[in-house]
Amino acid sequence: MNLRVFLALLALSLSTSATQADTLYKCIDASGVVLYTNQKTNAKKCTVLSSEQPISTFSAPKQASRSTTPSDFPRVAGDIQRSRDGDRRKILEQEFADEQQNLDKARKALAETEAMRLGDEKGYQKYLDRAPSLKDSVTVHERNVEALRHELANLK
Repeated sequence: MNLRVFLALLALSLSTSATQADTLYKCIDASGVVLYTNQKTNAKKCTVLSSEQPISTFSAPKQASRSTTPSDFPRVAGDIQRSRDGDRRKILEQEFADEQQNLDKARKALAETEAMRLGDEKGYQKYLDRAPSLKDSVTVHERNVEALRHELANLK
């Protein structure tokens, strides 16, 4: 018999605490600071804003309707599209090769400038003048190579 009473009390306390957690209070303390909470405090003015509703609610985003292609939309024949895709691949591969060469040249120029810096300190101002632009050039070419590599990987 004691076990049944214990389980009933436990179930009652859990349902009571769940109800309290869903109640939202607006409390104003003695200094006028407003506090929004799900626990009633000892502040002078506590009013119930909402009860028995989840505190944070939002509606699901609406799904965008998929529109079909209109029947009068111009279509390209499969062999023509494959030819265009092949041309695109060739152009991207050529751009990739050119950009890779530009990156190698930029790295070489930066390495030569850094080597001059280590040789004598008289050329240090030349290094300070040229190094930032060379480092920027290397960074730009690295980004371009990565973008072209990504574009080539996305081709069909």
